[in-house]
Amino acid sequence: MPFGEQPAYLRVADDLRGKILAGELAPHTRLPSQAKIRQEYGVSDTVALEARKVLMAEGFVEGRSGSGTYVRERPEPKLIARSGYRPSYGPTPFRQEQADEGCKGTWESVSVQEVASPAVAARLRIQPGDKVMSTRYLFRAEGEPMMLSTSWEPLALTGRTPVMLPEEGPLGGRGVVERMAALDLVVDHVVEEVGARPGLAAETAELGGVPGHIVVVVRRTFFTGDRPVETADLVVPADRYQVTYHLPVK
Repeated sequence: MPFGEQPAYLRVADDLRGKILAGELAPHTRLPSQAKIRQEYGVSDTVALEARKVLMAEGFVEGRSGSGTYVRERPEPKLIARSGYRPSYGPTPFRQEQADEGCKGTWESVSVQEVASPAVAARLRIQPGDKVMSTRYLFRAEGEPMMLSTSWEPLALTGRTPVMLPEEGPLGGRGVVERMAALDLVVDHVVEEVGARPGLAAETAELGGVPGHIVVVVRRTFFTGDRPVETADLVVPADRYQVTYHLPVK
């Protein structure tokens, strides 16, 4: 194949994608059938099928059981603000952002004790099998699921203390910095690693998406000196939300 020449299925997918972006195929409109694509573009059944698969993988269309393939609605992504580490006290960032912007944000959480997996142990610099407190959150904005978060804290630090449960006790919901300060641990920096991957079925079921659609993953770890005191995975549906950073200039 000469350089720059696209396979037929990609040319068909490009044309259909262009019609979707131009509004010729509006959201919730049924995508032309495989037979119609074959007839309109003069291609084989295999090419028509592969073109439809491309659009589905890209998130432009979705299959509906027993009904066909339809153009997905693609809302303008909303912003999730990340402000970087600020050595202040008060509500957690999500709670503060909701208060600042007048949003109707809610969240639900559950905490359980478990043993650290090798991956979590490496991030917390503890031994695999050491006990951690794992807290799983589902955040909503005006009723819509917007973010999942799972955090892990070494029970060697927080066990048998008033801050063992992040959302309960005298400092419940006050955030890692303030809770660790109650243990005379000064959190002085946080590291966030941002990546993307296909969403797992369980994640997208909670977030209201489709398995395989891309999610943004923020791996966050709070440190006191060189000692990690909490690490977490934040999972955000990339087609509905963008993560934006507001960082101080020193």
